[in-house]
Amino acid sequence: MLLTTRRQVCSLAAALPVSAFASSVQASEANAGAEKSPKAELSVLLYPGFETIDAMGPVEMFGNLRDFSMRFASLEGRVVKSAQGLPVMTEKFEMENASPLLLVPGAAPAFLPKDPRFFEMLKSAAQKADYVLTVCTGSLLVAKTGLLNGKKATSNKKALPMVMKAVPQVDWQKKARWVVDGRFYTSSGISAGMDMALGFIADRFGEAEARRIAGFTEYRRIADPSDDPFAI
Repeated sequence: MLLTTRRQVCSLAAALPVSAFASSVQASEANAGAEKSPKAELSVLLYPGFETIDAMGPVEMFGNLRDFSMRFASLEGRVVKSAQGLPVMTEKFEMENASPLLLVPGAAPAFLPKDPRFFEMLKSAAQKADYVLTVCTGSLLVAKTGLLNGKKATSNKKALPMVMKAVPQVDWQKKARWVVDGRFYTSSGISAGMDMALGFIADRFGEAEARRIAGFTEYRRIADPSDDPFAI
């Protein structure tokens, strides 16, 4: 597994006699092992034309939790390609296999699902999940199920006029890197999903864990959900 391989590499690097760097990594690993995080189980709901980083950015962050499992699901359960051509093998969504965490990536308007069966699946998965996380126009997909009515949410800033018109019952936030309303986490466009994922990890697993993962992935995180440098 890639995650295990990376940790092994880090452990080997920490063992090398490179003074301060080695000591720092060893101390970090020791402190990390002292506390056991609760398990995270994530389902990523995919469809043809999804935006690659909308799904894989958060997956990278969640994948660095110490106790983590993940599945890619879709309506038909087959290989689903992203807008950039990345093929992902998915399982057919089944309610009995639904996870406590649900991630819904976005897509360009031309690729957003229109099949009523997709929205039935999405609504069922979202209703069963403890938390629903969306990236970019993924919030529009959840909004179309009616589950965001009366709630605060955001989306890709360039898509906001479209989503506000499509589902006016949602309290769309024009300036937010991500928004939390109850069990719903919705992020702005594309890269904001990684900040949202780390924000969720900070909320549920602790700020230290979010910082550890951001450092491990060498990601310069925006930790304030109201810090939105791309607001129009």
